[in-house]
Amino acid sequence: MNARDLARRLPDIASLRDLCRSMAMLDAILQPGAPELRHHRFDAHWSATQELASMENGGGDAYSVVFSAAGAYIRGFDHASPMSPYAGDGTPWPGVVDTVPEVFRSCVEDPAFRREGIPHITVCLWRETADEQWRTGEVDSDGGRAVPDGSDWLFRRLVEGTPENYQAWAQRYYGRPVHLDAVIDVYRLRPLTPDAVAALNPAVTLAQLGDTIASIGYPT
Repeated sequence: MNARDLARRLPDIASLRDLCRSMAMLDAILQPGAPELRHHRFDAHWSATQELASMENGGGDAYSVVFSAAGAYIRGFDHASPMSPYAGDGTPWPGVVDTVPEVFRSCVEDPAFRREGIPHITVCLWRETADEQWRTGEVDSDGGRAVPDGSDWLFRRLVEGTPENYQAWAQRYYGRPVHLDAVIDVYRLRPLTPDAVAALNPAVTLAQLGDTIASIGYPT
């Protein structure tokens, strides 16, 4: 799967935002004391006009989704991809960001998505509010062959998007059982209850999660 395939499989903007908030809330419950170790995060107050969903795996791979009134902008970075700027001259692979519309150009240039000036991007998609589908650039191929950009695995949980998929991943990642019914409740954005929190992690209380719930913008 490359960026074009991903564009056909991602949910619409509203559904994607809900999914990102759900996964961030679940990670916050399962890993309450160490935000830097959470795989999925959501900042409902990233700027005055933008929200940010993000994933970092601790190995240098990441994605970000910027939500705004204009729509949504996605960038992904697979550090091992031949399309990594580090594998070339320090600039994005030809075609990846060349046709990003002006309304999202500030996201392309944002220092948050760079390290020492080098853009961390191998995948880029966007969708304006009036668009009926996700869009991506006309990426130059290598002699007509598809070049792996990380789309096939970076965004797997966004594409599959089921509580069962999250549960299976979380049990591997956190190394303990994860209560499926509680995951389903969070995927449905039901307000958290003490029982639901305890089912996921008895070491944290609903009251302790207050600030995190607000920062994620999870419904109360």
